[in-house]
Amino acid sequence: MNRDDLIAVFLARNGYAPSDVEPLAQDASLRRYLRIAGDRPAVLMDAPPPEDVRPFLRIAAHLRSVGLSAPAILAADEVHGLVLEEDLGDDLLSLLLDRGDPPDPLLDAAVDALVIMQRAAPPDGLPAWDAPMMVSTALGTLFDWWWPARFGASAPAAARHDVAQALAAMLELVADGPRCFVHRDFFAGNLLVQPDHRVGIIDFQGAALGHPAYDLVSLLQDARRDIPPASRHRAMARYLAARPELDSAQFRAAFTACAAQRHLRVACQWVRLALRDGRPQYLAYGPRTWRLLEEALSQPAADPLAIALNRWIPVAERGNPFGLAKPGLEP
Repeated sequence: MNRDDLIAVFLARNGYAPSDVEPLAQDASLRRYLRIAGDRPAVLMDAPPPEDVRPFLRIAAHLRSVGLSAPAILAADEVHGLVLEEDLGDDLLSLLLDRGDPPDPLLDAAVDALVIMQRAAPPDGLPAWDAPMMVSTALGTLFDWWWPARFGASAPAAARHDVAQALAAMLELVADGPRCFVHRDFFAGNLLVQPDHRVGIIDFQGAALGHPAYDLVSLLQDARRDIPPASRHRAMARYLAARPELDSAQFRAAFTACAAQRHLRVACQWVRLALRDGRPQYLAYGPRTWRLLEEALSQPAADPLAIALNRWIPVAERGNPFGLAKPGLEP
């Protein structure tokens, strides 16, 4: 049975007609989303193996149990990677920001949801998003994908070792900090404004146990759109006011370290998506991601990584590999 037939059988078993389905979205993974119209609107997540929908199902239940807005699960076929979920609507924060809606109320709602998410006891079984994992993932996208595409050859072993040591030193700020539920992609494209003005949360299947600063970086330093500096500072102040148990100076330093790691990893991940997955459109976000990396590297908390990158990758070389993007792709 092919994929379309599996979907048709799954929908029919749950009272939906395949004719009511229309494409909704696809993310950077193998997953795609289909909207089901009619009297009982829903969204179908199509996540063919090796994608695993079980983390999504567990985390959806957890988020709803702590009072957050996550889609209710209507039906699921874990074996074939099919999930029917509540349709949370079209009011993505990303669309609202991009059309020029005032950012501060949107970020306020997102920060408030983030505080609830982080204060709740995390569910059992979350993988670690700790310093060693953060080092490993950044090294992978940098040296396995970006470096060969930029320079046409593998990186020297000394470069990988030097950057690994620098990342580990910088991320000591994270290793020594608090731990909580981390969405890992808590940015505007995964958040929706609901009729009750709460923020709906989606695409959380990659959640892990990590430092609370990481998700705030994802929200305030979005690789896909510019967040005004004044709004970023305001949202940071709101977050810290809501979490007086955190040491402000230590948190801000960890925020910088998380930002440097995330932007380095993601800037190079765009190259992997273009080369491995045939999705060069993601390279359009490269210039902004590299700029955000430079912003983080200018802060003292990121000094170890800044020194190592300056030794091996001059500032003029930091960017999308030459000739990789299609003409007119980058903004």
